[in-house]
Amino acid sequence: MSLFPVFLKLEGRPCVVVGAGRVAEGKIESLLTAEARVTVIAPEAGLRVQQWAESGDLRWEPREYRDGDLAGAFLVVAGTSTPAVNRAVFAEANAAGALCNAVDDPPFCDFYFPSVVRRGDLQIAISTGGESPALAQRLRREIQQALPLDIGAWLKELGLLRREVTTLEPADEERRLFLHQLAQREVCGYEQCPSRLRARLHAVERGLAPGAAPQNEGDS
Repeated sequence: MSLFPVFLKLEGRPCVVVGAGRVAEGKIESLLTAEARVTVIAPEAGLRVQQWAESGDLRWEPREYRDGDLAGAFLVVAGTSTPAVNRAVFAEANAAGALCNAVDDPPFCDFYFPSVVRRGDLQIAISTGGESPALAQRLRREIQQALPLDIGAWLKELGLLRREVTTLEPADEERRLFLHQLAQREVCGYEQCPSRLRARLHAVERGLAPGAAPQNEGDS
């Protein structure tokens, strides 16, 4: 079965996690990082889940799961230690049209949680389709070691520069190629950054910068 790789915007969306053990805790943290509106249903919870509940980061229902708990949920995680409960959660989620992940039970998953490398806005997600989470974690560690620690800050500056270029230049093939060139160069936050100056000169040469005389149609 082929998987469709996608990054979901979960900010403010209702997500339900049934279970609050060690495995479920990692999924909860991922949902909180994505700024989802998280409800945890579990009779007991670890210290971190309790702290998240006390600080208002999530809502914790200290009880067993029961049918109807998933009403209105956009995404569901079944993370208890009882397979029968996880599969009941999956069945309800499917009936309600919600995406569900039953932890460590691939046949009862609409999606898998990938291993993720994060550097600011840069995210690299690795999935083995549920075949070997251990391999995904090993690859994540290798990619983390290979990436510069400051690539997240570099990406933010590159994004600012990209928006500057797209404001000045029309969406044509020349702009597309130029943006690809910038993505291979050093970009910094200083006004005299070589790449920033190059971007502004590029717009001037095309007659697109403020105050620049427009080029004649026959100009090269």
